Amino acid sequence: MKIKMMNLKQSLSILAVVCATMSIAQPIEGTLNWYNQDGQGMFTEKAYKYLKKKESKTVIVGVIDSGVDIEHEDLKGKIWVNADEIAGNGIDDDGNGYIDDVHGWNFLGNAKGEHLNEARLEKTRILASLSAKYADVDSSSVAGDDEYKLYLQVKKEVEAGRAQFEQYMGMLDKLPENAQNYIKSQMDYNLNVDFDDRSLIGDNPDDFTDVNYGNADVEGPDALHGTHVSGIIGAVRGNELGGDGVAENVKIMVLRAVPNGDEFDKDIALAVRYCVDNGAEVINMSFGKAYSPHQKEVYEAFKYADENGVLLIHAAGNDAKDIDIEPNYPTSMYSFQESPLDHFVTIGASTKNKGPEMVASFSNFGAKGVDVFAPGFEIYNTVPQSEYMNLQGTSMAAPMVAGAAAMLKSYFPALSMKEIKEVMYNTSTKYPKVEGFADKSVTGGVVNLLKAAKACKKLAKKK
Repeated sequence: MKIKMMNLKQSLSILAVVCATMSIAQPIEGTLNWYNQDGQGMFTEKAYKYLKKKESKTVIVGVIDSGVDIEHEDLKGKIWVNADEIAGNGIDDDGNGYIDDVHGWNFLGNAKGEHLNEARLEKTRILASLSAKYADVDSSSVAGDDEYKLYLQVKKEVEAGRAQFEQYMGMLDKLPENAQNYIKSQMDYNLNVDFDDRSLIGDNPDDFTDVNYGNADVEGPDALHGTHVSGIIGAVRGNELGGDGVAENVKIMVLRAVPNGDEFDKDIALAVRYCVDNGAEVINMSFGKAYSPHQKEVYEAFKYADENGVLLIHAAGNDAKDIDIEPNYPTSMYSFQESPLDHFVTIGASTKNKGPEMVASFSNFGAKGVDVFAPGFEIYNTVPQSEYMNLQGTSMAAPMVAGAAAMLKSYFPALSMKEIKEVMYNTSTKYPKVEGFADKSVTGGVVNLLKAAKACKKLAKKK
């Protein structure tokens, strides 16, 4: 789920949740590109100065998200083009199974050009699928059944969620428009067991061999989140429009697979495979959810990327929880995994504030589950219609690292993505004076591109 809202129990009101998660304020003087600067940023500008005389190669980054405004003024020249596909001829020219996929693919659409935009949360889908089996069952006969336990758990959560939002329905007209829309979406779609969120597409979301669906419209009806993520990765640098992207020599491959609700496991797995098969070296995944019914199929797609040396960057989530205890799917380690994937990185969100407030209040954390932190607070960048906006979340932190990895790969192509990942870990900025920060991730640091560039240069010389 994109820009996943924080738990309401951690906020004073629904309005605080909405405003804290999606700010539309203009950039504060002097902080436009804070994430690329010194201090609490990633030292991106100093890294470019250090590498100024070195040539770079183009790196393709797959963005699995809500869609991207590929015509945005600050993304000109930054969108991947499938050179083997002829636009608009209705033919699968390159034979990859996707007709007219010039810039990527939309897994949330159909052949008529229609789009799925609103979706249920995964727990709501699970409740809907299990209700027929367990709603009227004698509890004593299934008390030890794991599936029945899951049914009871999601039933409790969905009912609690609806009750929580129900209290605001009578006062909608007194709330700002974005708060109204959020509450309505929760009640009408996200937490509505009767809402059919897949019929428009026409496939079977539980059948991973049923792959002939979607369309080539990679923007879709709500590309705000994906456009912002793409701008963080690769918005044109130095043109004084919005914020600068982290990576300069980059192309964005667009995979629309994240609706206003929880993503479907099948769409994510197919999107990852598409990215790998079409040349992406980095994949950004700024989404997450509490349940994943098809974990093994998603893992197999990740393993496919891992075996092909493609780096998977995942946002840790915005629930202010320890994901070592409460997982945020997809994850780097499933219960059935024998060993961790070499090319999966989970990112927490840091801020431009010093001291205890350096870790964003909404960011998930984990001494094992989160690998490293990156800026994800008050990030000003691209949104549709060539506009710009401040957004925050681990959704913004993940593309910081995707951009950093792409930037390093572009300058040091001889290095593997695994080596680049390990360099980013080892050179991350540590904050020993910030109490508890070292225990919130594997590295205990924030990505530092200057140190990483220097380390990559030394490593590349050895090759």
